[in-house]
Amino acid sequence: MYMSEVRKPLMGALLALSLAASTATAGSEMKKNVDGAVMYPTEKGHYQAYAVNTQSKKGFSAYGRTPTAAEIKAWDKDVMPDGTGLPEGKGSVEQGDELFADQCAMCHGDFGMGGKGYPTLSGGQGTLKNQLVDAAAGDEPPVRTIGSYWPYASTLFWYIQSAMPFPHPKSLSNDETYALVAYLLSVNEIEIDGQELDDDYVLDRAKFLKIKMPNRDGFYPNVDGGVGSKEVAKFLNNPENYGKGTRCMKGCKDGKVSPIKFELKDFKPAMSTTRDLPKEEGSKTVSKGQKLYEAKCSACHANAAIGAPVVGDKEAWAKVTAKGIDVVYKHALSGFNAMPPKGGNMDLSDAIVKEIVDYMIEASK
Repeated sequence: MYMSEVRKPLMGALLALSLAASTATAGSEMKKNVDGAVMYPTEKGHYQAYAVNTQSKKGFSAYGRTPTAAEIKAWDKDVMPDGTGLPEGKGSVEQGDELFADQCAMCHGDFGMGGKGYPTLSGGQGTLKNQLVDAAAGDEPPVRTIGSYWPYASTLFWYIQSAMPFPHPKSLSNDETYALVAYLLSVNEIEIDGQELDDDYVLDRAKFLKIKMPNRDGFYPNVDGGVGSKEVAKFLNNPENYGKGTRCMKGCKDGKVSPIKFELKDFKPAMSTTRDLPKEEGSKTVSKGQKLYEAKCSACHANAAIGAPVVGDKEAWAKVTAKGIDVVYKHALSGFNAMPPKGGNMDLSDAIVKEIVDYMIEASK
């Protein structure tokens, strides 16, 4: 399993290591960046072949000011695995269920089972054992969800409160965030202190600190504390963590190339260099307008919380089309209210935008 929970501790470690490495001088041993890349010295305004801006920064200190401790504290909403930053509050699974249905299910699907273009939040328990996927043997790739993959519940709390729901982030109270965390843990079959999370279960700070995620020991290196940067550098500078075996282009043993140790293959849909559109399954044909709507417009027009007319809402679209199709086209092409011209997809031709509009209207009758 490859380290993926890159948050503030890791970013701080990377920055610290990068800054330290950048002080290398020509007469000393070359230092390495956190990813193993050699850090060359800056000489005569150049870093290797690249010019460096050597202009004086004098005078710029007059702009702005150093933030106060109170301002930094108000901005820093991070929640750490040891409970640092975790606020007081409480919320039940039942309350979280209602909040999820109202503000999250339109993107993440019922019970967090996934939606078009949005990550799946539940399921996948026990699938991480399939680290090296052998498609020929019928192995399925690991499914990375909250319950199967995330090592800490603190990340869940922090991310929900900082970035969700998508249309209006930072709008949830501490109690609402606790409720949503409780609900998502329940649908992932996570127990707290040996207790199942039924509808009446109330999660608070004390109980939160007892959460032990199934994959808590599956992430490395350790990114916390003062040794975090050293652990990251040690891990990333060791090629044994990325692949084993001898590379070959011909005459490979059994015609196979040695597998990468931590290869990721669970892409959905699978990665491909083929440029043809996938074949339609079954007899039902999907129009070009529908495909482009799902790819370009559904983030807003399939989400009732954003305020745009949702495709399938007959009443809403009846009001839109009452102005006449020419007006609808004009709004789509030139922008209307909060919607930018062409919904922000300026690469689309006027004809294609009209085709998408036609599909949205037809699907809402």
